[in-house]
Amino acid sequence: MLSNWVEARTTAQTTVVSLTIGLAALAGLALWTSLSMQRAATHLHELNEISDRWGLVVQNVDVADHALIDYLRSGTPVMRQPVANAAGAADESLRWLRDNGGTADIRAATIVGDLYGDYSTLLREAVSAGDRGDTTGALRKADQAELTLVSLRKQLSTVVQLKRLETSEYLRAAETQNGRLRLAALIAFIIDLGLVGLCGVVLLGHRRKILRQAAKSEHEAMHDALTGLANRTLLTQRTEQAIRRSNQNGDPLGLFLIDLNRFKPINDTLGHAFGDRLLQHVANRLTGAVRDVDTVARLGGDEFAVLLPSVNTSANALIVAERVHRALEEAVDLDGLSVDIGCSIGVAMYPNDSSDAHELLKHADIAMYAAKRARLGTSVYEPGRDDHSAAQLTVISDLRHAIDHGELVLHYQPKADVRTGSVCGAEVLCRWQHPRLGLLGPDRFIPAAEETGLIEPLTQYVLDHALAQCHTWHLAGWDVPVSVNVGAQCLHDLTFPDQVATALKLHGRPPEVLTLEITESAIIADPHRASEVLLRLRELGVRLSIDDFGTGYSSIAYLRTMPVHEMKIDRSFTTNMRTDASSGAITRSLLGLAHNLELEVVAEGVEDEETWNALAALGCDIVQGYCLSRPLPADEFETWLRDRTLTELTVPTSTP
Repeated sequence: MLSNWVEARTTAQTTVVSLTIGLAALAGLALWTSLSMQRAATHLHELNEISDRWGLVVQNVDVADHALIDYLRSGTPVMRQPVANAAGAADESLRWLRDNGGTADIRAATIVGDLYGDYSTLLREAVSAGDRGDTTGALRKADQAELTLVSLRKQLSTVVQLKRLETSEYLRAAETQNGRLRLAALIAFIIDLGLVGLCGVVLLGHRRKILRQAAKSEHEAMHDALTGLANRTLLTQRTEQAIRRSNQNGDPLGLFLIDLNRFKPINDTLGHAFGDRLLQHVANRLTGAVRDVDTVARLGGDEFAVLLPSVNTSANALIVAERVHRALEEAVDLDGLSVDIGCSIGVAMYPNDSSDAHELLKHADIAMYAAKRARLGTSVYEPGRDDHSAAQLTVISDLRHAIDHGELVLHYQPKADVRTGSVCGAEVLCRWQHPRLGLLGPDRFIPAAEETGLIEPLTQYVLDHALAQCHTWHLAGWDVPVSVNVGAQCLHDLTFPDQVATALKLHGRPPEVLTLEITESAIIADPHRASEVLLRLRELGVRLSIDDFGTGYSSIAYLRTMPVHEMKIDRSFTTNMRTDASSGAITRSLLGLAHNLELEVVAEGVEDEETWNALAALGCDIVQGYCLSRPLPADEFETWLRDRTLTELTVPTSTP
């Protein structure tokens, strides 16, 4: 509590202001004391000068008295001159006192001057009588002078006493005042000394605060704000330190790069606050799964790294990696909701795999993407992967940027009822408007997205923009259902149905306007989890379609148990069905199978009217292909819709 008060800004400001005032007061007292002493000295000098003048008057009177006595005793003319000289000698001092003295001095000088004038006159008359030989007259004048002298001396004695008393009283008053000033200066000094001490304490407190803030700033510069883990900068520093120690003692070190598999859809569906708490939970699990000497870092987003100094062998590193993988594979329970995250871990070793910290991190990154592609969970770096991985990393990096900055564009290929020709929907096809390479088809980036886990944010991007466009068409008077392709990882994410529900609610569209197209391989990879996700999607009201059926290695048993609405026959069969007997047979068989399972059938790759008519004869429900239209951007698709009569078409129209 006291330290908080000392370090408070108001305390510092108050202390500094108080010290400034105290020092100013002390300086003012010192100046006042100096001026007071100067005034006292000046006044004392004036008093002394006046006293000296009165003393000179007394001295002149005494000299005149002695001269007169000597003259009367000797009776010789020789002693006459001293008396003559002494008579009136004090007149100058008395005039000075009247001109420069105080009020009392002026009054006293006037009285004394009158007596002294009489005395001087009598002295002169006594001398004149003596010079005439009138001894009797001289003595009589001398006696009169003595009587006058008595009064004069009494008056002078009184004045001198009063001057001494005045000087003494002034000195006492000056001493009293100086004593008060000294006391005030002492008090001010003590207060200022206390304030200086307090300032010292405050400065030390602020120094401690600055040091703490500097330490906090340094910690924040080296640690992730959300999880408290080391950041990329600190990881790089510690990796370089570990490499230097490894060069000295020969102990290898390992580095893991960890990427969460299903974080983005969870974050998008449940909100960033939930995602932040999930990342904190992951950070706690990571630190609990490794040693105290190991460094766990968050590199950004859902990417983490673990530095293992002195791990000795890659086998030991793999043991730790498996422990980390198991820790992150366990479901996380937050707010009563259980979510599965999963992760992919890339392992690189020094000095076996890398020559420096930068290369070690790069190779761990390559191994991590290899683990994602093969769905291994954990993968150790192998030099042969470098060329492919470097190119793949570039695509992945650009694709991340494209998703975040809206470089992906959607094209729409219409689907029509095979009997009426009426447009009954549109398949959404993603294109990439690459800043350097131009417009890229899905074959250029979808495989990389599926291998690296970017297919989930990519699917979310397409779903969101497709439903937004669907809402725009609805406002324009066209209710065109849309079909969106869904990656396998989305079907293994139990939060995916919630993401779909959120997107539908966000754009105000009913579930039946959305068809999700899934592949056979996505179901077979994890049938139980896929079945759970598909069942929840069907309960939501979304239509489900199996895409490219017949091209994979699916089991009909899965098709029988899957809660789907629609089957799409791959273009490889429909395009050649009239010229290739096997393709025609497969197409007829697939149509029969789908209808027996009460599924709608969509035929892809319908390029001409003959194929259209052949499919109509076989009972196909919906056609899609260049015979109807090529995939179009949203604005061109609107124009195409406007030009086409949706209600009265009975004959398909070929569109180049």
